[in-house]
Amino acid sequence: MSNARDLADLLTKAGSTLSSYNESYSTVSSSSGSLTIDLSLGNVFELTLTEAITSSTFSNAPSSGIAYAFTLKVIQDSTDRAITWPASVDWAAATAPTLTSGSASVDVFTFYTSDGGTTWYGFTAGQAMA
Repeated sequence: MSNARDLADLLTKAGSTLSSYNESYSTVSSSSGSLTIDLSLGNVFELTLTEAITSSTFSNAPSSGIAYAFTLKVIQDSTDRAITWPASVDWAAATAPTLTSGSASVDVFTFYTSDGGTTWYGFTAGQAMA
């Protein structure tokens, strides 16, 4: 099977239906201002900021021609922090969002690519969630 659609077709032919869908979840952290999100670990990631992120990378994206998306939940610690996103991220109006300030504030972002990560479309899924 090459993708989820093939699996759904196979289940339908077998008289079954796909009744749920789950994605792998992983926590990530930064070191010396650098953040690398290893996309081979899942589709949903959580980051609690402990420092400003001055360099970030999305590694191990699927090859070009395969659509891939992931969600990142960002939690502020007791000090407001910022993230410098990879240059490959294309935000609406070419403007990266400002993170919500305040201890334990939660922002959620979704990123999508179909060209192996050459371009990531960045979306704000929610801000000030907590």
